[in-house]
Amino acid sequence: MRNRKAPKRYVLPDPKYKSEVVTKFVNKLMMHGKKNLAFTIFYDALELIEKKLQQPGLEVFQNALNNVMPVVEVKSRRIGGATFQVPTEVRPERRISLGMIWLITYARKRSEKTMTERLCNEIISASKGEGAAFKKKEDTHKMAEANKAFSHFRF
Repeated sequence: MRNRKAPKRYVLPDPKYKSEVVTKFVNKLMMHGKKNLAFTIFYDALELIEKKLQQPGLEVFQNALNNVMPVVEVKSRRIGGATFQVPTEVRPERRISLGMIWLITYARKRSEKTMTERLCNEIISASKGEGAAFKKKEDTHKMAEANKAFSHFRF
């Protein structure tokens, strides 16, 4: 049978917060198969957030993730000889995935000493609606808005 849809893979909820979103985030954070280290970094970052803000770390993380998830993005579409940037809506799973990837990418680019501090500060700034990951979302939305004229080329 050809071209069948890949089966959906489900992840187990994490041991501390019983959340599948946390496990997905840790899986994206993990490098070279070191999952325990990734969990340690994430949990320590949430503890640091709780110390700094006196708010539950998981709530701040959820808020940050909601703030960086894009609603629309642009996809290149070739029509005739020209390539157009066509704005498309983002599927819910992809929204979450993009938000996580952006949080992690921009946390890694920060200048703090440890990854725990970088992740902590990126999550805090994203939850406040600032920071590089939030800016990435804003830029993506601006790009889609600027290319709204080509939305009739949808796939």
